[in-house]
Amino acid sequence: MNAVFKRELKSCFNSMTGYIFIAFIIFIVSMFFSLYNLYAGSSLIRNSLNGVSFALFIIIPILTMRVMAEERKQKTDQLLYTSPVKITDIVLGKYLALEVTFLIPVILFCFYPFIMKIYGKTEESMAMDFVALFGFFLLGSLYLAIGLFLSSITESQVIAAVLTFGILMITYFIGGLLSLVPGSAIASLIGFVIVVIVVAFILYAMTKHIVVSVSVGAVGEIALLIAFFANKTMFEGLFAKVFSVLDCSAKLDNFFYGIFDFTNVAYYVSGCVLFIFLTVQAVQKRRYS
Repeated sequence: MNAVFKRELKSCFNSMTGYIFIAFIIFIVSMFFSLYNLYAGSSLIRNSLNGVSFALFIIIPILTMRVMAEERKQKTDQLLYTSPVKITDIVLGKYLALEVTFLIPVILFCFYPFIMKIYGKTEESMAMDFVALFGFFLLGSLYLAIGLFLSSITESQVIAAVLTFGILMITYFIGGLLSLVPGSAIASLIGFVIVVIVVAFILYAMTKHIVVSVSVGAVGEIALLIAFFANKTMFEGLFAKVFSVLDCSAKLDNFFYGIFDFTNVAYYVSGCVLFIFLTVQAVQKRRYS
């Protein structure tokens, strides 16, 4: 894993990708920091971080798009598959390299509260700033894991970047989108039916087994109909309630207000673990196909 980590980290900075990523994040956060904290006089860095959370789903696809897709396109992944290194170690090595690249600007942001202390910032508000920065790092870590997985299912860097951008944008705006979904039982049923169809298509794209995909879709739709007619009231507002779990940015609220919420820490960590696991499975499937 160490060899893969060093190779991937070196690759990030041998090209311009790592430098562009770090420079972009620092520029955006510093701009908001200057406007909100230094010029407007806000004592909390959360105002700056809240304004730049959207920047993550713009810049992270640039960092993650090449991690797995480039290896697959250039066929250098075959060298990794035939090496004695476990697939899990390969994926973890690549992910940790991405994490270190993201951690560099976050560490630099930790100096911003000390800059504001010169202007009379209190110790209490500094503690809140560090909690906010930790939450910001967790959000970025989850986004990196999602981007890593999407890069592993295609050999095109462009497709990987577009998919990552699309998925991250949905997770960012899903709270507002869900508020537009009617709370009626029939609306929830229609929403779940569409989701099952989409899952069946994704399963087919990943496995190329039409029978398995159709079977999973049919079983899912039948199960939904049975549950709906058995208890319609259960479906009232259920779609929005279930998919609110995808609202990654909403979980930052407690961190931005200085509350170290272990539930939300578990949410981000489990999300990272899930997408790393999915990446391992995607690579394993290609290794033995």
